[in-house]
Amino acid sequence: MAEEPPGNYMAEYDSTVNNGGTDTAAEAALEGIAVSEPEDALPSVTLEDMPETVRGACVRAGWQSLMPVQSLALPYLLAGRDIMVQSRTGSGKTGCYLLPMLPRLSAELKAPQALVLAPTRELAVQVEREAALIFAETGIHTVAVYGGVGYKKQMDALREGAQVIVGTPGRVLDHLLRRTMDLRDLRVLVFDEADRMLSIGFYPDMKEIQRYLPDKRINTCLFSATYPPHVLKLAREFMAEPAMLSLSQKEVHVAEVQHLFCEVKPMDKDRALVRLLETENPASAMIFCNTKSNVHYVAGVLQGFGYSADELSADLSQARREAVLEKIRQGKLQYLVATDVAARGIDIPQLSHVFLYEPPEDHESYIHRAGRTGRAGAAGTVISLVDVMQRMELDRIAKHYKIGIMPLALPTDEDVAQVASTRLTAILEARFRNLTGLERMRVARYAQLARDLATQSDEEDNVLLLAMLLDACHQESLRETRFPDGVPRAAAAQQRQPRQSRGRGGRGKAFGGEDSGASAPAAHSAEEQQEGDKPAHSGRRRRRSSRRRGGEEGSAAAEGNSAPASDQGGGED
Repeated sequence: MAEEPPGNYMAEYDSTVNNGGTDTAAEAALEGIAVSEPEDALPSVTLEDMPETVRGACVRAGWQSLMPVQSLALPYLLAGRDIMVQSRTGSGKTGCYLLPMLPRLSAELKAPQALVLAPTRELAVQVEREAALIFAETGIHTVAVYGGVGYKKQMDALREGAQVIVGTPGRVLDHLLRRTMDLRDLRVLVFDEADRMLSIGFYPDMKEIQRYLPDKRINTCLFSATYPPHVLKLAREFMAEPAMLSLSQKEVHVAEVQHLFCEVKPMDKDRALVRLLETENPASAMIFCNTKSNVHYVAGVLQGFGYSADELSADLSQARREAVLEKIRQGKLQYLVATDVAARGIDIPQLSHVFLYEPPEDHESYIHRAGRTGRAGAAGTVISLVDVMQRMELDRIAKHYKIGIMPLALPTDEDVAQVASTRLTAILEARFRNLTGLERMRVARYAQLARDLATQSDEEDNVLLLAMLLDACHQESLRETRFPDGVPRAAAAQQRQPRQSRGRGGRGKAFGGEDSGASAPAAHSAEEQQEGDKPAHSGRRRRRSSRRRGGEEGSAAAEGNSAPASDQGGGED
């Protein structure tokens, strides 16, 4: 294990803060922003309070002062404390976690020392560009690691000793399986936009990455626009006693409910609801309707789209209602459509969203519906679908209860397609990693057919054939729980089997919470992979615990599978 870089960066930081402290400029920057700080809060800082290395980086980046989130969060990060930060997009959080890395990383150590996980390739590229600017002239090199492109350029940068890795969880896990990335010297771990990563379905990949982390304390920080229960649970699993820092300016933060509305024509509400479910991807949600007929209709629409949804109304028999409630208690039901009468007295734990298909007929019912989420100090979201007349009624409710209900733009078909494709690509790549050698041989038989179908652009029917297969995969994924609140049913049987921990120990309970028991693919040696991905005896997957550092020739795959031999990546991670 490498030693920490020379120099007492905290001593330098302490001296500047103690001598300077905050000034009126910092206070002015925070004016109008609601701030929630940890109990043992540290004073905010200005750029002049920062160590010389940090000030130099700000000059290179063209920053003349610190953003509010940076002014508040930098003291915790420079002190090496694990922290959860809530701040809106575009508030300066990227510099917030990159700047404190400067005094902590060593240019002499040619190995990954900081890992930033991001939900999309676009964000990974954006963060890496900013990191390259901040670390310019320091000898610290960065690399963006994401899917949809070949492996060679990324592998070259890793082999040359890039110290800062910014990547999507799926492609980072690919490199770990290939043995082209080693995290034994990691010092800083960042989850950027954690709520989006969980929404896409990267939780299993993140738990797999955790098994490759070194058996030592790593400074971990988590950035998210919202902190619903599944995000808080992720923090507990990766962080040791994290502090919470929240900045809110008409934005939801922890222990608050966000009230939104979409203005929709009455005949378009069913399609609008489906679009919102696709883009929001709630861990769980209730959809309220005013009539039993609408409950039945909406539940049928959601079931027709493949969602795990059911209805609860006064028309159902007692036995049927008990069956629905039992599914809720067991976590087998994601969406419940109900009337106010049927939903009274039902407490669904960790409910992240409430949708109002139509506003309630009385003001008090709105509070009752909204109160189903945001419980036990967690964040929640309430979205109302209203037409022009219902918008006026919603305004009266907001005025009566002094609630700030903000407009939400209805997602377009293009928005839904982009979100769904990102999520589906991540699911497909995860499944491919879990194939056995024999299964990969079966898949390879259809590679040429897939190319032919994809390249014959004049045959629209061929495109629809591929789209049909993707839709089938998407429908299957809707029946799985991709959040840490629940266990995916497809993986439940595997999780009951004993597993061997991979790598150099994995953090487990000693590093921020219980091990979730996520499936742990074991690694094959390079020699075994060169055997042509032969099936194991009796179809069983062999496990190997040996690991070696680096080496682009080495590869591994889930539970005894070889990693992709080609340097061409799949879709976006």
